[in-house]
Amino acid sequence: MDIPQYSSVLDLLSALPDPRKPRGKQIEWPFIWMIIFAAMLHNQRDAAAIAHWACCHRDTLVATFRPAKDRLPSESTIRRAIHHVDAALLDCLLARLQPPPPAPDPTDTLVAYAIDGKHVRGAGAHGNSTILVSLVEHTSARVLAQHPVAKKRHESQAVPSLLDTRDLRGCVVTMDAGLTHPKIAGQIRGQGGHFFMVVKRNQRQLYEELRWYFARPPLLCERPWQTTRTVGKEHGRLETRTLTCTDDLDEYLEWKEVRQVLRRECERIEVKTGKVTRTVSYAMTSVASSDTSPEQMEAMWRGHWTIENRQHYVRDVTMGEDGCQMHKGAAPQALAAVRIGLIQLLRLAGWKNIAAGIREYSASLPKT
Repeated sequence: MDIPQYSSVLDLLSALPDPRKPRGKQIEWPFIWMIIFAAMLHNQRDAAAIAHWACCHRDTLVATFRPAKDRLPSESTIRRAIHHVDAALLDCLLARLQPPPPAPDPTDTLVAYAIDGKHVRGAGAHGNSTILVSLVEHTSARVLAQHPVAKKRHESQAVPSLLDTRDLRGCVVTMDAGLTHPKIAGQIRGQGGHFFMVVKRNQRQLYEELRWYFARPPLLCERPWQTTRTVGKEHGRLETRTLTCTDDLDEYLEWKEVRQVLRRECERIEVKTGKVTRTVSYAMTSVASSDTSPEQMEAMWRGHWTIENRQHYVRDVTMGEDGCQMHKGAAPQALAAVRIGLIQLLRLAGWKNIAAGIREYSASLPKT
């Protein structure tokens, strides 16, 4: 489907198909969804709260949107709208309301995307487990697409549809160990992109090969290792990260598209207690050492967690996604799509702190 660029949320919602039968169309479909958007921007998190909020602001909403009948949707109408909306299309439409892409960094040669899944715990509490697997751009934290699956172990099944038809030339897709699979790597390379995959014990042979290889210094007959070290202080911890890269295993691993393997050691010192912890992680990538530096590899590894820090955390802590109990039909994916859209619109309006933006708009309905 060719979806045009929309200039406003109302334009976008007017393009969203109304699944109701003609007899049930007492209130305009875009008006219902504008109320849902506005109420969720005011931190109302379920159908009951949205309906109550709308009732409290009835006169302003009717004067602003001028519905054909001076009526507001009831709680049951709002609930049915959320349950029966085409959530996949809503996701796709909302992708058109995004911040402009950031100016390219001349030191970067690749655009980085992250793939990761998020469990919608509120819906899962009712037995309807929902995990939303998302594709997110590192720098801007824009959600480009998301796909629902029923179980954590099914996340890899969502990746083909997330990436299908997408031009990945000049891009690298980062993912955690649960998505480290040859078929996913093959699809990414087949679409012209590169992969960056964390390696853990779910790929036991590969993990043991990397652990054994990095356990001793490089031999004289081997190509030299490249290393970079970064130090930072955050969350009351002093953290030293040492990344080591080599392309010396290219011809030995069964994964034929691998061009570098990486070892990352993190040492964390709790400033107050002096407690020291060390963790070692491994990864592999199809990006050749001639096309990138260890510093860029470190930035890419850290950048993968953009999806956690700037999307999942905001949706859970600021917007209460895990606490939302709406679980039937399309509700988990549809409400997640609205939250993602609101986050993107707030960032487009210049808000770096999403919680502050919500407080600002909640204080004044006309601003919304």
